[in-house]
Amino acid sequence: MIDSPEGDVATMTAFSSSYSSLPTSTSSLPLPMSPLFSATSSSSPFSISPSSPNQTGCSFDDAALRLPLAALYSLFFVFGLVGNLFALWVFLFLHSSRNSVRVFLINCAVADLVLLACLPFRVFYHVHGNQWVLGSVACSVVGNLFYMNMYISITLLGLISLDRYVRLKGKGGAWRRAALRGCGRPWSWVACGALWGLSLAALVPMIATAEDKEDGGKCFQYKARSSKAKGKAYFNAVLVLLFWLVFVMLVVSYAKIASRLLRASRDKPDLPNAHRYQRTAKKSFFVLFLFTVCFGPYHAFRPVYILSQLSEGGSCDYLQRVDRTNEVMLLLSAFNSCLDPVMYFLLSGSVRKTALRALGRRLGKRLVSLNDATSNSSTAFPNSGVNAPSATPRASISAFNSTLHCTGLNTLPPTGQQ
Repeated sequence: MIDSPEGDVATMTAFSSSYSSLPTSTSSLPLPMSPLFSATSSSSPFSISPSSPNQTGCSFDDAALRLPLAALYSLFFVFGLVGNLFALWVFLFLHSSRNSVRVFLINCAVADLVLLACLPFRVFYHVHGNQWVLGSVACSVVGNLFYMNMYISITLLGLISLDRYVRLKGKGGAWRRAALRGCGRPWSWVACGALWGLSLAALVPMIATAEDKEDGGKCFQYKARSSKAKGKAYFNAVLVLLFWLVFVMLVVSYAKIASRLLRASRDKPDLPNAHRYQRTAKKSFFVLFLFTVCFGPYHAFRPVYILSQLSEGGSCDYLQRVDRTNEVMLLLSAFNSCLDPVMYFLLSGSVRKTALRALGRRLGKRLVSLNDATSNSSTAFPNSGVNAPSATPRASISAFNSTLHCTGLNTLPPTGQQ
């Protein structure tokens, strides 16, 4: 039997109509076959190369770091706030000296308090699952205030080391007069005013400049600097350079101070304060050690972080490791705000003695009030006179020392003016 041409045409027409009724979407095909049909489509999720994480929305939300970051920043806030407020109270109301170191320490305490005021926002962010609800402007203000005051503290510590070294060389008065000839204010106030003014002038454009990709739901995380915000990366590089300059100045200044004091204690042991020089030299190295531990790792890693922001290559996994490392290093820098009050009392012997006297008086009054509420003077301390109206806090502490054998409450270690 021979098929007719009319039958072939009818068969082909029916086959083509049945084929046209099939779905043409590649989504109905098996997954391994889909890229073959979607490679030419710009809207397909498979058309973007996975080697460009800045374009694919690489996630930097590390759930494992949320709770540790929130807990540590909370501790830093509490202890740093107490320590810096106490230091500021001593500087402003108890310490009678009016030298340049006191001026620098006051400004350093203020900078630490402003930095600490930014930490509750970070705690709030991490507690709420790394979700920012205050808007991009508030995120920029908080983030830039944090970094501004961190670098103000770094610069002030560098100025303190330079001032102490110049004083030790015996050229402090001539150097200050030459630096501020014709100026009515002490050079320390002028230097602090200029530092705050320059910092605020740099803060405004950093807040006003837009980021490459605005995301109102995220804050305090890795940001690419490939187009609009490239200038911010260069500015951060300048800050890193500033840190290393200050670091070199600290190392040179404190090394020369320590060597000079150690040489004086060795060559002239009969001087009245010779036995204290070695202890003062060790304290200078301890201040340098704290500065290095808190700020050194962060600024050693910072160039890697900035280069990754400027580069358009690199895998998503690499950028996530960079962001995670930066967060850990930043914790050490924030920890410095808790240790700065310790540095303040190590830098100045007079400040340390004033603070210990204030604590001794407060502790003495507390002990006296506790004794009045729990014991009777005629039975507990018949001959001490603790409950007498004319007893002073220092006399009260002496009475308690003789009775309870608590030594050292009202005596201070023999420390000299540094």
